[in-house]
Amino acid sequence: MDATAHIDDLGSFITASPSSYHAAAEVARRLTAAGWAVLDETADWREAVHPGARLVIVRDGAVLAVAVPERVGPVTPFRILGAHTDSPTFKLKPRPALASNGWLQASVEIYGGPIIASWFDRELELAGRLVTRDGTVHLVRTGPFARIPHLAIHLDRELNSSFAPDRQRDVQPVFAVEGPDVLTHLARLADVPPTEVAGHDVVAVDSAAPARFGADRALFAAGRLDNLSSVHAGLTALLATPVDGAIAVLAAFDHEELGSESRSGASGPLLADVLDRVAAALGIDLSRALPRSWCLSADAGHAVHPNRPEKHDPTHRPIVGGGPLLKVNANQRYTTDAIGTALWSRMCAEAGVPWQPFVSNNAVPCGSTIGPLTATRIGIPTVDVGTPVLSMHSARELCHLNDPASLAAAATVFFTGA
Repeated sequence: MDATAHIDDLGSFITASPSSYHAAAEVARRLTAAGWAVLDETADWREAVHPGARLVIVRDGAVLAVAVPERVGPVTPFRILGAHTDSPTFKLKPRPALASNGWLQASVEIYGGPIIASWFDRELELAGRLVTRDGTVHLVRTGPFARIPHLAIHLDRELNSSFAPDRQRDVQPVFAVEGPDVLTHLARLADVPPTEVAGHDVVAVDSAAPARFGADRALFAAGRLDNLSSVHAGLTALLATPVDGAIAVLAAFDHEELGSESRSGASGPLLADVLDRVAAALGIDLSRALPRSWCLSADAGHAVHPNRPEKHDPTHRPIVGGGPLLKVNANQRYTTDAIGTALWSRMCAEAGVPWQPFVSNNAVPCGSTIGPLTATRIGIPTVDVGTPVLSMHSARELCHLNDPASLAAAATVFFTGA
């Protein structure tokens, strides 16, 4: 897999996906352009789900894609790549109109765990969905629109030694000195009357384009690498895989940054419902098929930081460009075990890509991701992996151009059922 072409396409995918709703729509758009069919959750699936079918299900900001091989039996397993479409950010409050001392501002709430300081003094875009009174969903994005301004150092001489922004007072972005309020502006962009907007789910994102840089242009910076890099790797692999032997599934959930407890999150019923309906249509006995199945939980992980290496385990210091991570945690914050390690090792060897183990420093507790949730919810063997990045949860994160392509190459082998 050509790493340069892959990273350029990842940049295009990120640009097209400023919100989880846009990301789900972009996955569906790319798949339908390749001949996949979108399924309505309220429809009867029995005729649509058949050997050779290529299917897409979108639920809010989540998307599932299912590729059925031509030959299916009662114990045909599933190969599921799980990822998530959301990223830490700021979300418009229900009444977002705010004004102060001649400035028009957008009233926002913190979503997940962003590095708040990284969001200051950037041109931010607003993106998400508006829902009109008749229930119609309108995706909308503004382009560069707003900015969270720093206080000048002349007004706070201690700024460089004690910057700790107030999570309410200091993060409300400015966007104008006169003109329509933020919801009116969004409604006009969506070409709907502002009075018809009944609800909205709109977030802020860094509006700067993804970019390759550095002496050899091998470094890649973009917003939302956590975790659109995994969604894109799974999508790329799914489109490249001649599915045979296992049913390939891309499950890109929403709300992982909040704990996944929603109807479109990994703790919700979406994946289980889809597997049940697919299995019923194909005559698969899930109680026998799931123990033979695997889930590859793909989420961005931490590369060793050059200025703070002591934050990492002394014997597990993955570097950018060294291949995707195998994430291990004794307390099951990641689900990888010895059997999963052997599977991952075989897949990477067949794909011809390197990989690196990641274990947290005992004094720096690790986060978690959808792997443990999926294993618990579905009872399927699961391995946690991901692309190594720096500045995770910053407005703009950093990786090496080789690693996302290596993850996609390993995922391609995974989907073959090998």
